[in-house]
Amino acid sequence: MKLESPEFENSGDIPSKFTCDGEGINPPLVFSDVPKEAKSLVLLMDDPDAPSGTWDHWVIFNMPPDTKTIEENSTPAGIVGKNTRGNNKYGPPCPPDREHRYFFKLYALDTMLTLDTNATKQNVLDAIQGHILADAELMGRYNRK
Repeated sequence: MKLESPEFENSGDIPSKFTCDGEGINPPLVFSDVPKEAKSLVLLMDDPDAPSGTWDHWVIFNMPPDTKTIEENSTPAGIVGKNTRGNNKYGPPCPPDREHRYFFKLYALDTMLTLDTNATKQNVLDAIQGHILADAELMGRYNRK
């Protein structure tokens, strides 16, 4: 399975348009080679370099398995859980101190999750155990100028 963005390469710089210094909108993402037997997809975005510990920026689950893209500045079909700020939406990168790494993680599952919009990344990670058919990762970097 693959997870890519037409806006930045893996390990490359996330354009400021997708951060708190720009429009604060989500970047476009492209999914490919999703297993045919998948019942749902999960997308998580986090920042392990945050001073207070890993910061969760985006939590989406129960996306249809035939989802191929998430368009720029959009909310995909599925359920959006809570990010670290407690919001049910994309939280743009906004590192307070230095360059941070932002990991987009895609999981194909053999089930739908019985969670709701109150779910956090940890709730999702707990629920997907034993149900992951494939996964993919895209990492982008951002440092405020």
